[in-house]
Amino acid sequence: MRVLKWILFGFFAVGVGLYPIIYLITQTRFGLLLTKSNEVLASQLWNTAFYQHIIFGGLALLAGWTQFSSHLRNTRTALHRALGKIYIVVCLLSGSAALYLAYFATGGIIASLGFACLGGYWMFTTVKAYLAIRAKQVSKHQGWMIRSYALTWAAVTLRIYLPLAQIAQLDFIEAYRVIAWLCWVPNLLVAEWIIMRMRLFALIRSN
Repeated sequence: MRVLKWILFGFFAVGVGLYPIIYLITQTRFGLLLTKSNEVLASQLWNTAFYQHIIFGGLALLAGWTQFSSHLRNTRTALHRALGKIYIVVCLLSGSAALYLAYFATGGIIASLGFACLGGYWMFTTVKAYLAIRAKQVSKHQGWMIRSYALTWAAVTLRIYLPLAQIAQLDFIEAYRVIAWLCWVPNLLVAEWIIMRMRLFALIRSN
């Protein structure tokens, strides 16, 4: 069962992590670009931020997934650390672009606030994870990494909820306003549950 979960975890991480390639090779609008005005799409700054966000966000999904492999941590420590450093950098690059893009989010102020909070807290948790491991606080580092990757995983949950909203024939704008929060708040709650369970197990083992 654990192996099956790991395979499923990796399937979504790799699948969505490589998804930005489609934007790079296609010559036509698709996906969320269809919701943007010609004025926004003509902006060089917006396009730079957009591709910075999706490319480095995809790399964050790919690099972050490997960080949860106990085999990699225990047998390839140098590789684990190198991938961890890459993860930190790409999260900050993608997250900073996300803050800018949030202003232009489809759905107005509600969606903008949702994505801005996501981008800001994503960078905050990532920096906290880095500072914790620099201070050799491994337990705290693991907790902040779980939170950070839960927010990285918003890229996956967003792409699960959007098709479901379409299948349910919900109004796109109204659904998108909800999904701007739904794609990451439940992820964070699950992360907190995982962290609490880890701390409980650690406490039981120490007694």
